[in-house]
Amino acid sequence: MVKRKNIREAGKISFSRAFQDFKAGDSVSVVIEKARPMSFPKRIQGRCGVIEERRGNSFVVSINDLEKEKKFIINPLHLKKINAVKSLQ
Repeated sequence: MVKRKNIREAGKISFSRAFQDFKAGDSVSVVIEKARPMSFPKRIQGRCGVIEERRGNSFVVSINDLEKEKKFIINPLHLKKINAVKSLQ
């Protein structure tokens, strides 16, 4: 986990990441943006989850945390879309 940002990037946010849009069922990874406060536990940094719904400006993401499915409300600034391969079961 990155402890701090580069000196030239400190305090700056990417507008494309702040206003990105996801659909229900998209796979995302949680990547903490150091420039803004987070409203979720540090232990889910780097975890992958699935978008459940949109709630205001944020998204409800379901993540397996210690073998239990939990739902977190996360700002899109802290999310990164990934291409997940779905299993054939």
